[in-house]
Amino acid sequence: MQNEGVAPYIPRIEQKIAVQSPTVISHRNAQIKIYITFVSMNVLILGNGGREHAFAYKISQSKKLSNLYIAPGNAGTALCGTNVAIAATDFEAIKNFVWKTDIDMVVVGPEDPLVNGIYDFFKADEVLKDIAIIGPSKAGAQLEGSKDFSKEFMIRHNIPTARYQTFTAATLQEGLKFLETLSPPYVLKADGLAAGKGVVIPETLAEAKKELTEMLANAKFGSASAKVVIEEFLKGIELSVFVLTDGQHYKILPAAKDYKRIGEGDVGLNTGGMGAVSPVPFADAAFIKKVEERIAIPTLKGLQQENIIYKGFIFIGLMNCGGEPYVIEYNCRMGDPETEVVLPRIKTDLLELFEAVANEKLNTIDLEIDERVATTVMLVSGGYPEDYEKNKVISNLDKTKDSIVFHAGTKQEGDHVLTNGGRVIAITSFGNTMEEAITKSMKNAEIISYDKKYYRKDIGKDLMKLEKQPN
Repeated sequence: MQNEGVAPYIPRIEQKIAVQSPTVISHRNAQIKIYITFVSMNVLILGNGGREHAFAYKISQSKKLSNLYIAPGNAGTALCGTNVAIAATDFEAIKNFVWKTDIDMVVVGPEDPLVNGIYDFFKADEVLKDIAIIGPSKAGAQLEGSKDFSKEFMIRHNIPTARYQTFTAATLQEGLKFLETLSPPYVLKADGLAAGKGVVIPETLAEAKKELTEMLANAKFGSASAKVVIEEFLKGIELSVFVLTDGQHYKILPAAKDYKRIGEGDVGLNTGGMGAVSPVPFADAAFIKKVEERIAIPTLKGLQQENIIYKGFIFIGLMNCGGEPYVIEYNCRMGDPETEVVLPRIKTDLLELFEAVANEKLNTIDLEIDERVATTVMLVSGGYPEDYEKNKVISNLDKTKDSIVFHAGTKQEGDHVLTNGGRVIAITSFGNTMEEAITKSMKNAEIISYDKKYYRKDIGKDLMKLEKQPN
């Protein structure tokens, strides 16, 4: 392909000329000095959930966008761009598509391709190395890919987190004894990726010992639980803070709180998330400053000190323990459904932010945030997070109003949109108060219809009381 040289790119250069910095192009024995920046970009988003629909929704509004593709996408992303039938982890197919379609930037939504090294795959390839990737290197993605790695990273860089130890099948007996040193409830985490279901919180010591044995001796979560991290339980209120970094500079994005349990009142099994709220009333400027100084900055400095390339999102799962932030976990991408409340609040052109990440110029961009409250209610399939049925016809999507409807687990077949996952639709609304925003989302949650639809009706209710309290 090198012999084909610059010629295939000349039309693109002519289309994308803008003054930035001089670049010399050799073509047909002549050198032409021109000034290049991305005036318009062809962008590929990897993933097929509500997070990726939110990315597509925001990027499709950018004045810098030329063409938008989503692989594999869903029925909602098809409204923003062109879906491509390629799995987010099929690197060779992605490479061929990126080359043939003249892609300038790849935005990686889910964790799997990041943990599997898609950033490194691109940078090691002569054809792909200059394509912008929004997402960390494989080493950086270990912050999510290995709970043991992330805990060791926190300890190395003095980042506040819960006391812990890591065990394997060979050290199961030591693990059972360690549990006896902790007070209930107990936190057990599969070391590897387990589709958001690798964390269990038993209430009694007997249950904890049984769960640890299931995870280590009986491979409850497959290879993901070959190692298990046992942590002390932190008492407080959870929230998520998101950092966008170019490896040198960073922006703190709006904080959010999600609701993980299937049942109202936060009972029942853990899910991928039943709803979210942003901003979070108890995460005031003073609290976020603590997060920035004690967690975000030390995390970024730690990555730099360990020579880990990181250009993308750092999801910091936190526990607010009496006003003090402690890290529960890192993720190497945006959360879902938190993305559906955080991105709509970002008024800055998202593609401009991503371009600045790729060029390590994030410090030159002003981050403008909508001050209103955003709330998301997730509609899920009956039976989720356990066994559930797909291919249910979804009705009344066109009858919603005053909300943004993000598709999570959907597909298009002919004239019909069908359910295609456990979490189906995320309904996001704005309001001057949380109550106003959640009322809009709930109203549209009632309007959208499919067989065995379920959603929590208490999203945000715990925070409304805090919102009404004087500062």
